[in-house]
Amino acid sequence: MAYDLRIGLFLLASLLCNLPASAQQSASPAPNAHNDRVFLDVVVTPKSGPPVAGLQQQDFAVLDNKDPRPIDSFQALAADQAPINAFLLVDDVNTGFQNVAYEVSEMDKFLHANAGHLTLPTALAFLTDKGLEVQDTFSTDGNALASALDKYDVGLHSILRSGGIYSAVERFQVSLNALLQLANREASRPGRKIILWVSPGWPLLSGPGVEIQIDDKQRQQIYSDVIQLSTLLRLGRVTIYSIDPLGSADFASRAFYWEEFQKGPSKPNQADWGDIALQVLAVQTGGLAITITNDITTSLQRCVMDTQHYYELSFVPSLEGKPGEFHEIHVRVDKSGLTARTRTGYYPQP
Repeated sequence: MAYDLRIGLFLLASLLCNLPASAQQSASPAPNAHNDRVFLDVVVTPKSGPPVAGLQQQDFAVLDNKDPRPIDSFQALAADQAPINAFLLVDDVNTGFQNVAYEVSEMDKFLHANAGHLTLPTALAFLTDKGLEVQDTFSTDGNALASALDKYDVGLHSILRSGGIYSAVERFQVSLNALLQLANREASRPGRKIILWVSPGWPLLSGPGVEIQIDDKQRQQIYSDVIQLSTLLRLGRVTIYSIDPLGSADFASRAFYWEEFQKGPSKPNQADWGDIALQVLAVQTGGLAITITNDITTSLQRCVMDTQHYYELSFVPSLEGKPGEFHEIHVRVDKSGLTARTRTGYYPQP
């Protein structure tokens, strides 16, 4: 076992140190972003029900590390008023062979709903052991997308979920590379991007039952990559939605361990592999991590509903911000019973 762990540690140490070149571009702003402002897509909801429309700029307050910041720009938007593209992603790497068929059948129901008319231009994406495959065009024709989905062949995995540390490292690498590829692909496109990632999530490589220790050098590398990935997703205006197809069947001891990492590290010595968990990234980008139901169709509809009404606002960060220093964001709504959900933080760039 000690020998296996040493090999695992070597793989882990080299993983994020050898990310694709696209990761190194993550600090470059997308064409629709500005270095001197932080843009937020804000969804406002009651305790239950659809997003709330009709709010004004004076109804919002922005806090940057608890410091109130003036709102620099404000727009109330809907899905038909701004460019928004969605990706519906089949995760054949982390879901497991027995559950992928159910995952695909639930996606099929989602695409056929409302007579096959989708509210967002959508493209299918498939994550396999060989990497990410994405459709070249977006369509609101759910029936046509469903036909393409039906042709997807669920294959045998060369990376087995039961393969221990070796399998976990490989699945983590394939999954993270896929997200980087997709985020970089969309960085030059205007408007928002929604990733509907149907998956129980990729391996955390930390937590209960994992005996791998992380040294200071590894934590520094993880922290650097957390900053790069966070910045890439923010500047590209990417919101991730993580939908667990296993639902309540995934209530194992590690199923909710990702919740320990929601805030994000503010120093290198706080960084851990869990800081790059799929569910963590979903929450941090202002999306949702849906884990308590295996009703994938309803969950997808709930996620898309976030674009029905939302608010785009921006603020100028404090000049006191230092590159690489995590800043926590809070958006408050001055209306009883309403809650604002958006990106939870950012790392200032040089």
